[in-house]
Amino acid sequence: MHSKSQLPDQDRTAKLSQSGFTLIELLVAITILAIIAVLGWRGLDSIVRARVVLTAEMEQTRGIQLAFAQLENDCAHLVDASNLPGREVFSAIGPRLALVRSVFEENQPTRLQVVVYSVRGGVLGRREMLPTRELAVLEHDWQDALSDTETSPAISLQTMVTGFEMRTWKEGENGWRAGGSEAAGTNPVPAAPGIPTRSGKLTGLEIAVQLSGRELPITKVFLLGAV
Repeated sequence: MHSKSQLPDQDRTAKLSQSGFTLIELLVAITILAIIAVLGWRGLDSIVRARVVLTAEMEQTRGIQLAFAQLENDCAHLVDASNLPGREVFSAIGPRLALVRSVFEENQPTRLQVVVYSVRGGVLGRREMLPTRELAVLEHDWQDALSDTETSPAISLQTMVTGFEMRTWKEGENGWRAGGSEAAGTNPVPAAPGIPTRSGKLTGLEIAVQLSGRELPITKVFLLGAV
């Protein structure tokens, strides 16, 4: 009789042991969950890193687009060198671009303004002198621009600049030249027989800006004196 009374308890214990997990099964499950968690974290981390890089590149692109827009406006208003005999109105040397532009404001006579673009400490900046109608003041501002004297505060246009190269296109030539300048009174470029002699006027500017983290520079061509 005693042995028979223990049978239900033994059956109940066997059923409970069969309905649970063994220690090995729990360890396997935990290991699988840990692997999934690690893989998920790595995937999320790569997504976050890619997003950070993409955001930085978008900010760089936006900044250089704004800088190019300002450059395009300044180049379009470049003064015709023939209006200032014997004076330079454009100079692209090294990492510095200086030009004289016309300023048009409502109820104001047309004035001239010296603008300078330069790279310092990896920052592309733009400085502009006060507009003037006095040639003596204009000449003084131009000399300050060429000597890179800080006479006015510079506005930062683009950071992380590691390279800044310029080329110019001159009428009568068949290719781009490194840098260049524009002044009235330059010798005309000989033309072929039957074709009028050209003045050798600068008509185009190409700027290549190399930004940190980018494999290739960002390049754009501007028309000079298009307005």
